[in-house]
Amino acid sequence: MEAEAETPRAKEVFWNAITDMSLDDAKRIYEGPKDAATQYFKGKMSGPLTDSMRPVVDSTLSEVGAIQAYDSMMGQYKAVPFVPDVKADLTTHVLERALDALFLYLAREEAAIRENPVKRSTALLQKVFGAGS
Repeated sequence: MEAEAETPRAKEVFWNAITDMSLDDAKRIYEGPKDAATQYFKGKMSGPLTDSMRPVVDSTLSEVGAIQAYDSMMGQYKAVPFVPDVKADLTTHVLERALDALFLYLAREEAAIRENPVKRSTALLQKVFGAGS
């Protein structure tokens, strides 16, 4: 399974988050901080995106040998006396960092749209934020 195969699922997750949005959610986003929409989407989408992306990430890490190398390294680490127990899952770590990066990018774009009228390039964004305000 390739990442491109998950694109329709990601779009579905995004649209579900939009269609599930209540008027109170929309009001909190509009009146909220410069990353209010991002935080809404992060809360609604993180779980479903993680579930959707896990097989792709796990397969890719396995194909390139990353999981095997990580397991080998952890085996050597655990053999060292007096080191703390480290419980880590490489796939989960990669997924968490990927989503962190996704929502960081989204927050930056949201802030730019809220702060800079030039970024309000679509009719919908101009209607929501005002064409020149």
